[in-house]
Amino acid sequence: MAGHAEGTLVERMGIRFTEASRTRVVATMPVEGNTQPYGLLHGGAHLVLAETLGSMSAAYLAGPDHIVVGIEIGATHVRGVRSGLVTGTAEAIHVGRTLISHEIKMTDEEGKLLSTVRMTNLVRTKPPAAT
Repeated sequence: MAGHAEGTLVERMGIRFTEASRTRVVATMPVEGNTQPYGLLHGGAHLVLAETLGSMSAAYLAGPDHIVVGIEIGATHVRGVRSGLVTGTAEAIHVGRTLISHEIKMTDEEGKLLSTVRMTNLVRTKPPAAT
């Protein structure tokens, strides 16, 4: 899974993965005021972390013969955080042939809930390679 955790957005957001298994992915991200890369506010920043966790896990669970082509996300915001370390824990709650769903809990440094995110990804078989 570590190979999937590379890229410009992950680097610029300071996302660090601390756990990865077939059904659970955990990562942290620093939040410093309203100065997150890409102009994200503190509330939007945890959604970026949640989307990153859920999409990575869905791609991992779908396997190399499939692609994740769509996303549906719903979030319940409990409270925002202006500084500190945010932790996201994504757990797969449904792994089907065409849909993979996760519940993602976002917490602050003290372990207090910031938001709960429910995310569903559409999964499709990769088209045959062009010859």
